[in-house]
Amino acid sequence: MTIKKYTSIMKLSIFIIGSLSGAAYGADNKKLNDCLLSELKVAAKNVTVNQLYSLCEERLVENETTNESVKLGAISRRIIEERKTEFDPYVLTPHKMNYILPVLTTNNINKEAYSDFGEWSDNLEDLESKFQISLKVPMNHEDMFVNGDALFFGFTLQSWWQIYSDDISKPFRETNYQPEVFYLAPLDWHPLGGNTGVMVGLEHQSNGRTQLLSRSWNRVYLNFLYEKDNFALSFKPWFRLSEDDKLNESDAEGDDNPDIGDYMGHFELSAIYKTSDYEFSIKGRQNFSEHHGGVELGFTFPLWGKLRGYTQFTKGYGESLIDYNHDQQRFGLGIALTNVL
Repeated sequence: MTIKKYTSIMKLSIFIIGSLSGAAYGADNKKLNDCLLSELKVAAKNVTVNQLYSLCEERLVENETTNESVKLGAISRRIIEERKTEFDPYVLTPHKMNYILPVLTTNNINKEAYSDFGEWSDNLEDLESKFQISLKVPMNHEDMFVNGDALFFGFTLQSWWQIYSDDISKPFRETNYQPEVFYLAPLDWHPLGGNTGVMVGLEHQSNGRTQLLSRSWNRVYLNFLYEKDNFALSFKPWFRLSEDDKLNESDAEGDDNPDIGDYMGHFELSAIYKTSDYEFSIKGRQNFSEHHGGVELGFTFPLWGKLRGYTQFTKGYGESLIDYNHDQQRFGLGIALTNVL
């Protein structure tokens, strides 16, 4: 490739990059563009635009207040990659993890929740399938309050499918719908050489059922994010928005599950570590006064192509809304369509 042609491609790349707000997780676009132009002058002829772009992304981001060098972490690199295509109408941006677990077993299927529905509950199998689909859409093109911030609409769907239960025609036992609006911004605080950020959001979660099977709640949350290299930490406390009490259980209006906080707790603490081929995650909730909570362990590993294997183990309360007050252990095996990081 000739230098003239290469320079034309680089200018086009820089034009595209310049349209992405807050690249490099808070480093402004001018610094990224200057890095690309500087590297172009000394680049070998066989170096590609993507390689130069990756090089500049990985360079140390200058902290303007302290002049200390701060290295990008796993969350920052994910945000950078997402912003390359987040306004492309042909690309869907993942929010939380997307996965399919064809095999999910439990030591204690929740039959009590369905006990008022005849023999249906007696035919529930301990073995079922589960999948999660989670997407988000950016709602702003330019920075709102600080460099690199963004407003998103997110939607997550989880479903538990009794695919192995022949006697009850393989129903979807439970489906949870979780729309949310959240604001994400980097923080100018770098403890232990890492990076921090904050999310503020409003979310609704329900199972779309009626009367005795209906479960739902609304929350506002604050999510503090920390990253260093391939490690990420999330601390997410929330406040549940109150609802009116029901006069009786069969009422359509009113709080379906007034004691959900006793089992789901008031915060979620998550940690993720990623290597080149593997990703380990742990997520926990706890209500210390009631001594209820839950934990989820996840592990992804390479299979072939873009597909990755995924194992999930959960213990405690609240794997689904219908099971918010039901204690059980679960183990699932399947495929991860996207990682967390």
